Parts: sequence; structure tokens; C-alpha cells
Amino acid sequence: MGVIHKIGRRKTAVARVYVSEGTGVITVNKKEFATYFPTATLQYKVLQPMSMTENASNFDVKVNVYGGGSTGQAEAVRMAIARAMCEVNAENRGVLKPEGLLTRDPRMVERKKFGQKKARKRFQFSKR
Repeated sequence: MGVIHKIGRRKTAVARVYVSEGTGVITVNKKEFATYFPTATLQYKVLQPMSMTENASNFDVKVNVYGGGSTGQAEAVRMAIARAMCEVNAENRGVLKPEGLLTRDPRMVERKKFGQKKARKRFQFSKR
């Protein structure tokens, strides 16, 4: 097996993942995975597709991620790793698809409209 390259997206975050056979080391933007995603929730999200397919210690993962915030980046990485796990073994798709890890989440931030305070909030109207 060579290197598998996959892309995952969430909000404005884009993650490029390179999966190769190894010992389970995850590197995100040339930093250790645990230092880049410090909270346990974000770490769980990133590891979710590998733990569900029981491949946590079989592959090394190198990630380049940019844009968005920490949650969006973690979910973009999760999607890219899930896509890579499907390419490693087609049977993994049956495990990951019901959990929604292969589905692109289309929700984006709504733009601010002119004449309003935010996207939906308006300035207060007074009759005076």
C-alpha cells in the first residue's frame, strides 16, 4: 500500500490527509496531534473513524489543515480520515456511513446583510 491522499471539509476548514502504513502516529500541521487539538472532545472527533474501524495503531496520518476554527478543523480531519479508511478497506464504509462520518455537513455561516446588525438581527425600531 502506498500513501492515500484524501480531502475533508467542514464550514470553511479544509483538511488534506496522507495515510500510510505505520504505528499510529498522527501529525497535524507538523505538530503532534495532542498539542494541536488540546481538548478531549476534539481528539475524540479526530480519532473516531480510526477507532470505529479498529485501525488506530495500523496507520500513520499526516494532516495539513487550514481555515475555520478548531471544531471545524477537527471535523474536516475526521471526514478526510473516514474517506481514507474507506479506501483502505471497502467494508469500513458500512461502519462509517451510518454514523454520518462520510457525509459533508453543508451548514455554513449566513452572511451579514446591509442595513442590519447581523445576519438576521435588525436594529431596534423606535416610533419617535
